[in-house]
Amino acid sequence: MLPVEATIPRPKQPEPDEIPTAKSPDRISREEIYHDIVDSAEVSRIFVIQVILATVVAAVGLVRNDTAVLIGAMVIAPLLGPNMSLCLATTLGDVDLIRKSLKTNFVGLAVALCASVSIGLLLPISPEIDAITSRTHVSAGDIILALASGCAGVLAFTSGAPSALIGVMVAVALLPPFTVFGLLLASGEYAAASGALMLVSTNVICVNLSGVLTFFAQGLRPRTWWETERATKATRIAVIVWTMLLLVLLGLIYMATRR
Repeated sequence: MLPVEATIPRPKQPEPDEIPTAKSPDRISREEIYHDIVDSAEVSRIFVIQVILATVVAAVGLVRNDTAVLIGAMVIAPLLGPNMSLCLATTLGDVDLIRKSLKTNFVGLAVALCASVSIGLLLPISPEIDAITSRTHVSAGDIILALASGCAGVLAFTSGAPSALIGVMVAVALLPPFTVFGLLLASGEYAAASGALMLVSTNVICVNLSGVLTFFAQGLRPRTWWETERATKATRIAVIVWTMLLLVLLGLIYMATRR
């Protein structure tokens, strides 16, 4: 004997274009991705300590012009989580996660700025050091690096790769130039500091732009089909906003080079 189940009227079936796209065979499940990224976007004591330590290590590497020490700061990669969670939240249209990610990013950058300015007040900073000078202007290579970093970060998360492996790629585009900004700001080198801030802004925009596009290309969609339209709209708006901000920055960079 089998139970008979029926409903009247028959439930409305989703339209073909409203059904979420099946996940790519190259990525882990949506639930795993969401769990890993959301947990890394929390503001906690460990997160703040990691930001401080990464900033200190980056500052020492910059002052010494030591690439090996800079790589150590990149491996810590404290800003990886909140930026990847912002990309994921935009792709899924998750407003709460967007707010949490923005808050965590703001806290991380504020802590890094305070730490780098404090170090800049304690140590003599020379803007002539190669590691510092190279991060006070924006070039086409920097834009390509940031775009590749955002894409690499998303691919690593969606494939289940250890975050330390891609921490280098993402952190290289975010923390070191922001540390340069704080060091130069503390030493009174405002012109060079503005160039470093321009590089940070360009990198953040490129990382998020390529991250959102990569999540979308990976077929990541909301759990329920009725949230797909909202998520698609959020993704479209985010791509437009990040692209417009990038174009504005490119215009500012062009005008700066013409002076």
